[in-house]
Amino acid sequence: MDKMDNSVNQRVAGQVRSLRSHRGLSLEALAKCSGVSRSMISLIERGEASSTAVVLDRLATGLGVPLAQLFDPPTDNAPSTSPIARRSEQATWRDPASGYVRRNVSPAQSGGSFRIVEVEFPAGGHVAFETTVHEPPLHQQVWVLAGSIQVTLGDQTHRLGRGDCLAMQLDQLIVFANPGEKPARYAVVIATMAIGLGPGR
Repeated sequence: MDKMDNSVNQRVAGQVRSLRSHRGLSLEALAKCSGVSRSMISLIERGEASSTAVVLDRLATGLGVPLAQLFDPPTDNAPSTSPIARRSEQATWRDPASGYVRRNVSPAQSGGSFRIVEVEFPAGGHVAFETTVHEPPLHQQVWVLAGSIQVTLGDQTHRLGRGDCLAMQLDQLIVFANPGEKPARYAVVIATMAIGLGPGR
């Protein structure tokens, strides 16, 4: 996994640099709108920082993209024309803070409004995404494939078991936790258009 993580960290580095350049943002401007320090962004863009999911989520919000897009090849590369993302091509990354492993399932830069991510969440894992405003608005559904998880949206907590699916809009604090003794696995479907999935995050 370490070799895979290093490869994905380099991909994230290139993608952050590319997205920042395309948006005409200086390091200072991105630091201001994301809440991530200029020095940390610089380390990330050089591939010298093993960032947590929380930090990358803040950067993605500052750049106006879903977190999943940071794991795509840099946007200044030619977009893939293949409608298939082979298992061996799907970027896999481990969050150093919570230990959860995420895999981008959707074809990179496919141009669609939806993205699919698979997450393996260890027993006792916990991660809190603090960003509350996304432009454009993001909608998300979480479908539990194995085990169980706990999702807290603002002041509401939902316990989800195998087969359960939770729809939400990403507009408030969200906390994922696995209080059980077994790992959990779930799929996340992210939409970058307003499709009326109802309240939540």
